[in-house]
Amino acid sequence: MTQVATGLEVFKASAWKAYRKARVGLLCNPASVDSGFRPAARVVAQALGGGLRALFGPQHGYGGEDQDNMVETEHGYDASLRVPVFSLYAENREPLPEMLETMDVLMVDLQDVGTRVYTFASTMLHCMQAASRSGRAVVVLDRPNPLGGLRVEGNRLAPDMHSFVGPAPLPMRHGLTMGELAVFFQKTLDVDVDLEVVRMEGWRRHMFWRDTGLPWVMPSPNMPSPETAAVYPGQVLWEGTNVSEGRGTCRPFELFGAPFFHPGRVLERMPPEAMEGAVLRPASFRPTFHKWADDLCRGLFIHVLDEEAYRPYFASVALLSALLADAGEGLAWKEPPYEYEYERLPIDLIFGDSRIRKSLERGVDPREIREGWRGDEDAFQALRDPFLLY
Repeated sequence: MTQVATGLEVFKASAWKAYRKARVGLLCNPASVDSGFRPAARVVAQALGGGLRALFGPQHGYGGEDQDNMVETEHGYDASLRVPVFSLYAENREPLPEMLETMDVLMVDLQDVGTRVYTFASTMLHCMQAASRSGRAVVVLDRPNPLGGLRVEGNRLAPDMHSFVGPAPLPMRHGLTMGELAVFFQKTLDVDVDLEVVRMEGWRRHMFWRDTGLPWVMPSPNMPSPETAAVYPGQVLWEGTNVSEGRGTCRPFELFGAPFFHPGRVLERMPPEAMEGAVLRPASFRPTFHKWADDLCRGLFIHVLDEEAYRPYFASVALLSALLADAGEGLAWKEPPYEYEYERLPIDLIFGDSRIRKSLERGVDPREIREGWRGDEDAFQALRDPFLLY
C-alpha cells in the first residue's frame, strides 16, 4: 500500500519554502502529525525557524483534552516552542484581531471526519472570515476525508438552521477534504480571503481511511478509530436525544443504547436495506460518565462490514424511527443548549432541518424520508464539482 502524503508532509518536503519569511499562526491539535507522529507545531517551527508566532486549538483543545460539547478550553502557552496557544472553543470561537497581530499567515492542519456537524469545519470558516477582515492569508494543509470523497449523503442544511454544527448548506456526509471545504466556503459564502491549499499527494477520491496507509490519531476524545468515523454521520443523531451515544465507553457512536431500549424489538422494526453493509449486534453497557452514567443500558453495536455499501445517515435515521415507534415516551429529544444554541432543539440542529424530526414524529417511513433528500444529494454533487482538488 502506498502511503498518502498529507499536506503537512508536502509542506515539510518543499512547500515550506514559500513561507520562509512569513510570520505564521497554526491551528492544529494532537491528530496534526506527520508520518513519524511528529506534531505539526514542531514540523512548522523547525521549517520556519522563528516564523511560528502562535498556536490555535479547536473544540476539545490544542491538546485534545476536553470532553463533550460546550466544555471550553482556556488559552495557554507552549513553553517548548515559546508561543501562545489561543483557544477557539472558549468565550470566542474565532480569532480576535489582537490574536492575529503577530502573523501574516494563518495555517490550518486539522483532521476532519467528513460530517457536517463536526465543528472543525466551522472553526476553519471562522478563521477564514477573521483573516479576511484582518488582511491575513490562510493556508490549509490538507488531509484525507476518512469516509472517502465519492459519496455524499443526506439533506442539505436548511437556511434557518445555520449554527456552529451547521456552517454552510452541506449534506450530512459531504465527501470533501478540509482543503476542498475551504475552497467551497470561499467561493459559495463569498469569503474574500487569500487562500492556499497545500494538496496531498497520492490521495484519490475512492479511498477510505484504510486505503491511505496513514496511522489514525484521535482528532477528538470520542473519535478513537476510523470505525468511529464510519458510523458518525448517522450516530451523531443520538446527541440530540436521551439515548447514550456511547460516551463513557471505549467505543462511542458504534455502541449506543439506554435503559428503556429493547434491542430485539428495535431490530424487528428495521427495514433490511437500512443496514446494508453492516450488522447490528445487541449489546449491554454501563457508561462511566455522560448520559445514564453508572446505569445499565441495553442497545446495539454497529459492525460495518462494507463501507462502500453502508449508508450511515440512512441507517441511523431508520434506527431512530424504530426506537421512536417502540419506546414511545421513553425516548425524548434533548433540550437546549447545544453548541451555543439556546433555543432551537439540538436534534433539529443536527439534522439541519426540523422537517425530518417532524416526519419521524408523524411515523413517516425512513425510506420515504431518504427519498426526500435524494434531490439535495444530486444538487450538492453538482455544486461541489468545481471545487474538487483531487
